Amino acid sequence: MPPMAKLVLGPLLRHVDSTSATVWVETDAACSVEVAGHVADTFRAGDQHFALVLVEGLTPHTSTEYDVRLDGDVVWPEPDSDLPRCRIRTANVDDDVHRIVFGSCRAAKPVSPARKDPLGPDALDAYALRMIGLPEAHWPDALVLLGDQVYADEPTDETKAWLKERRGGAEPQKEVVHFPEYARLYHESWTDPEIRWLMSVTPVSMIFDDHDVRDDWNTSKTWREQMARKPWWRDRIRAGLASYWIYQHIGNLGPDELKADEMYQQVVTAGRDTDVLPALLDFAEQADAEVDGHKSTWWSYRRDFGRVRLLVIDTRCGRILSGTRLMVSDEEFGWIEENAVGDIDHLLIGSSLPWLMPHGLSHLQSLNENAASKPGPRGWLAERFRQVADLEHWPAFRASFVRLSGLIQRVASDEHGRTAPSTVCVLSGDVHHSYVAEAAYPKPTDSRVLQLTCSPVHNDPPKVFRLVFRLSWSRPVSAVLRRLADRAGISPDPMAWTKRSGPHFGNSVAVIEVEGRRADFRLESATSDGEGLVEAAHVPLNS
Repeated sequence: MPPMAKLVLGPLLRHVDSTSATVWVETDAACSVEVAGHVADTFRAGDQHFALVLVEGLTPHTSTEYDVRLDGDVVWPEPDSDLPRCRIRTANVDDDVHRIVFGSCRAAKPVSPARKDPLGPDALDAYALRMIGLPEAHWPDALVLLGDQVYADEPTDETKAWLKERRGGAEPQKEVVHFPEYARLYHESWTDPEIRWLMSVTPVSMIFDDHDVRDDWNTSKTWREQMARKPWWRDRIRAGLASYWIYQHIGNLGPDELKADEMYQQVVTAGRDTDVLPALLDFAEQADAEVDGHKSTWWSYRRDFGRVRLLVIDTRCGRILSGTRLMVSDEEFGWIEENAVGDIDHLLIGSSLPWLMPHGLSHLQSLNENAASKPGPRGWLAERFRQVADLEHWPAFRASFVRLSGLIQRVASDEHGRTAPSTVCVLSGDVHHSYVAEAAYPKPTDSRVLQLTCSPVHNDPPKVFRLVFRLSWSRPVSAVLRRLADRAGISPDPMAWTKRSGPHFGNSVAVIEVEGRRADFRLESATSDGEGLVEAAHVPLNS
């Protein structure tokens, strides 16, 4: 008799609506996976095995306890676990109370628990510890992770030592390149017991940012050309996107989207013993390629929580860098515009990169984009500065910044007999500090429009960053850079914005609490002992 399959990672509760849910797992062998009476066979990628179990026929507004069985044997929860049981909590389309947790930039903790964590306490781990002691009614409806779930270019010391033993030739000694190496990053990040439990009971939505692949990923056409000359880059981008597809992307999709997804259907119908990794690597290469201003794959997606809509935008892989620089292609932006409108009370736009930044940084990025487009030494120096200073957010894609600003203004205004949402909020991370900024258009909107930024969840950038961010919020610095932007012929900003809270530093998670058309924002920062959270900010999102 073959040995019993084991659970390697998961379960992760992913897409949940009023009658269905998906649960993701990784196993060490081919097997059938059963969750709440629903079964799926694993698929194989290299030497690893995965399954996304679709649980259908659930009753709206109920809580269903579940376990995980591999070939009929219960493997989760673990027999000696004292954590609350895993549950699937279905929504109701008429629900008007929601709690959504979000953040970005969560580096893995040291493997050895005895070793001091140089990045400080993990705010998501602290949130999970607190949540364990709360009644189920106070658990969040969603966890939204806005980029940098893994650090492919900055792994832990343990992974660096492991890579050193594997490396040869021209491959980088301290960065991952191949699919099994990416898998190790996810194992490090997601096997923490409290995090594992949190993700087994809270629907998780995800999107990548640069470190999921490499710092400055798709900053510019010049950057892409530079990376393409590295002999290991093709393996790196293929493995990065293939692993993202498995570990993060497929769980973002609902049942109908999974049925319509050609790559997903190819994978799950291949048979549990067929290696689908070659097909996924080819798919990843096509997804990375830009052809005549188009991308073959869209990673953006939509989720609805009652009358709260979450629209998550890919701000990395979908960039168009030849000709007019665009954050996403015209076709994908058209999809975003179409899905941003609806009979909803709140629109949440998930973008790993902030739309509204500290004023000084915003103006600097638009100035830099303008200068980098010039020929000769000026353009070369501007490109170098862009890469060194990470000037690649929405304002560095000026055409897309203006288009997004216009979309938000239209959505936030009563028109054509449609009542605008109470709030339109852009949720972001990446910039290693947290803040709330409010937009004000020349013609006042009916919705309150805000930028909500939470970063990092678990990281510790150089302390000089704090000085830079404080200065970039200052009025004198901003005024000087805006005057320079005017002289360079850069269009005026479509709206003004004011910082309402921040900048806040340290490891944090953000919580949006919604009741009907009312909404509040709270920033929770991890205490120095890592055992708790303190409220760093509280901002009512409408009044």
